Amino acid sequence: MENMNVLIIVVVLVVLVFMTLMALLSRYKKCPSDRILVIYGKVGKGSAGANKSAKCIHGGAAFIWPIIQSYEFLSLTPVSINVNLTGALSKQNIRIDVPSRFTVGISTELGVMQNAAERLLGLKQNEIEELAKDIIFGQLRLVVATMDIEEINTDRDKFLTAVSNNVETELKKIGLRLINVNVTDIKDESGYIEALGKEAAAKAINDAKKTVAEKNRDGSIGQAQAQQDERIQVATANSLAIQGENEAKVTVANSDAIRREREAEALRRATAAEKVQTAKALEESYSAEETAEKARASETTEKDHVLQFGNWSFYYV
Repeated sequence: MENMNVLIIVVVLVVLVFMTLMALLSRYKKCPSDRILVIYGKVGKGSAGANKSAKCIHGGAAFIWPIIQSYEFLSLTPVSINVNLTGALSKQNIRIDVPSRFTVGISTELGVMQNAAERLLGLKQNEIEELAKDIIFGQLRLVVATMDIEEINTDRDKFLTAVSNNVETELKKIGLRLINVNVTDIKDESGYIEALGKEAAAKAINDAKKTVAEKNRDGSIGQAQAQQDERIQVATANSLAIQGENEAKVTVANSDAIRREREAEALRRATAAEKVQTAKALEESYSAEETAEKARASETTEKDHVLQFGNWSFYYV
């Protein structure tokens, strides 16, 4: 019997320990990436020594102490808000309509996230949208009042930058951040912007016509210049060709003259050599004849001084 009582007590203790452990584990909360975990209650003291109103965690996890702490999540899903501002008074006292769309979301920046926990926790989505819309309307009117219509219409980047800076500064006070601004079409009651558009269109058309005329003029000038350059280059080429031909003719004539001189010199030398050879031949012929004559004369003289007596020959002087 005592063993049974001990067993029951052990089982009860095990169950209590297990339930306590599960309860503690259930108080350990993980924060998704698209949410902010806001822990409120007794969360410690701030830098100034005062009790903190809440502790914000983006990513990670935290243990929520039972009884003294509780928690909620803030969604980071962006919200798109239509802001159709009408009749806003510009710097020139001309009323304009500025239809636009703003995309906002809860900020994860330190300090700004704390503002969101203090001012947006517990509000529904449509209540947050209305609160942001009121802030955007006020700042948009303020920016329009400080700018001329020409600036708003032509320098859209400057206008959007001014709107973004003013709106985001105010949204941070309630824990929101500005993600995107899109202004669709700006109009005014007096038709001033439309007139500016027509003026700009007319100026653009005139500038385009002027540009076309200047390009045509430049094209004509360029064509004439090209034709002039072509004629000059052709004339220069023809002149150089004629000059080359003349120089070639002179070279050929000089070559012919030199050739004829050399041919004449060769002919003269050949003729002279031929005459020299002829003279030598004549001289040799004359010499041969003279020798022959002398031989004949000598032979005749010998015959005159010879007496024949039978087979005997007698010479006398």
